[in-house]
Parts: sequence; C-alpha cells; structure tokens
Amino acid sequence: MSENLDFLGQLDPDDPKQASQQIANKLRAAILTRRLAPGDKLPSQPELATRYSVARETVKRALDLLRAERLIVSRQGSGAFVRAQTQRAVELRPHIEAVFERPHVSIDFAGFSGETLRDALAEALDKVRVGRLAPETIAVRVLISDMTVPMALPSRAETQADDPAVRERAERITRRAAEAIIDQVAELGDLGLVRSTTVEVRMHRASPLFKLYILNDEEVFYGFYPVVERTVSIKGEPLAIYDLMGKDVPLFHYAVTDDDASHGTQFVEASRQWFDSVWSTIAYRYDG
Repeated sequence: MSENLDFLGQLDPDDPKQASQQIANKLRAAILTRRLAPGDKLPSQPELATRYSVARETVKRALDLLRAERLIVSRQGSGAFVRAQTQRAVELRPHIEAVFERPHVSIDFAGFSGETLRDALAEALDKVRVGRLAPETIAVRVLISDMTVPMALPSRAETQADDPAVRERAERITRRAAEAIIDQVAELGDLGLVRSTTVEVRMHRASPLFKLYILNDEEVFYGFYPVVERTVSIKGEPLAIYDLMGKDVPLFHYAVTDDDASHGTQFVEASRQWFDSVWSTIAYRYDG
C-alpha cells in the first residue's frame, strides 16, 4: 500500500500526546470513516515509520493500541488488516480467492451441504483455469452430515419427527454439492494446471447447527444455521418442514495473529482442533 497516504495526515509537534498515540488516532479515524475499509490492508510498518519520521517501534506501539481495540488484526507474513467483523459479517468469496493467490491452498469445511463452499470456489477455480491464479497445490476437506441416517434436522414441522423422504431430499442436495467440489478441483489436476489436488469428504451422524471454514490454518469463518419452517415439494406434494437455512447467513471472521494469546489465534486453533477431532473419530468416508 505505497500509494498516496495523504489521508493519514502528519504528526503535530505541538501535540502533547506521544507519537504512537497520534499515529493510532490517525489510523483509527481512517478506519472509522472507512478510508480504510473492513478487510483493507494497512500501510506496512516501514511505510508508516517513513511517513511519520519515527522508529518502527513507535509504529508497532500504535498498531498494538488498535489491535487491543479490536480494530485491526495481524496475519503472519501478510501484515495488518482492518478487522472485518468490527463493521459487519463478512463475505467468504473474496477471502477464498485471496487464499488461491498463495502457492499452497488448504480449505476445511464443516456444515450441512457445502453449497456455499461450492459456489465460493467456482470463481477462484475459473481464474485458475484461465491462468489468472496459479497455486501449486490444493487440498480440500469436507465434513458433512450423513442424510441417509435419522436426523433431528431437517424434519417434518408438524411432528418434529425424522422423515426418510425429507432426508432423501437433503441427501440429494448434499451429494450434488460434494460431487461438484470433487469434480471441479480434480479437473485442475487432470488438466495439469495444478501440481497436486486432493478433495476428501467424510460424513457423520450429527445434525449440523453451524458452518465452519478454515483457510490455510490461518483464518476461520463461522456462522450459525437458523432453523426455519418452510414448505417444500416432496414427491410432488407440499410439505411443511423444519429446515436449516445456510445461504446468506452471517459469517464471522477470525485470523491468526502474531500474538498467540489473541482471541483470533485461539479461535482458529480451537476450530482446527475441533475439526480434526471429528474428522479422525466419528467421521467416515463418503462414498459418492
């Protein structure tokens, strides 16, 4: 971010506040007025030190103040970014694309059907096909509910009971999304566009109540599935069901920082441990 930084102003030599506090105030103002929007990368520490004619340690103290206020988040090897959830829940798609700009891509998903992941991947994979993105490896793990066994959700609304016909509809949706992810990623390897591609899908017998995405073991996106009553067509007849609605649910963003004790770092680590524990214990292979 070496373009024009005039909107960050200059330090006031007559201001009794310390230089680090002045720098923090200017960056805070830029964030709150959206000159630096959620997800934007901040100028680097050397750029800020040069701009304000201070030592990098002074800049670091300023960024520490903003990090403590949960206005910014630092990502290892990438710099500091405006924390997305300070303004609103975040969209997954641009973050998926950013991961594909790295040499090695790993994505873990846990949830209902994987439809949102399939759609978010589609655009990034298209850019790989036309040469605009060129990762060396892609590894995707998908952890979904087995809709061939009795479930609490989805269910008949009238009785709140498991219904094989309702599950059969959900199983078709789940299978369609999972197989699309498998096929789309594998195609890039088959075409020789990516050196190594793997997609693993496992299932379990628990109803999904939330969705979880882990990107490169550095970022997590987490959202809850609302349970809603709606009418769907089952074998040509309308039926009221309690269903899980995943499309457009708010996703909240957490990222690893240089501080092992930070909320983001701990949330990512806990998410990774949870995913691996289910994956390696009660989950079993999906036979598409």
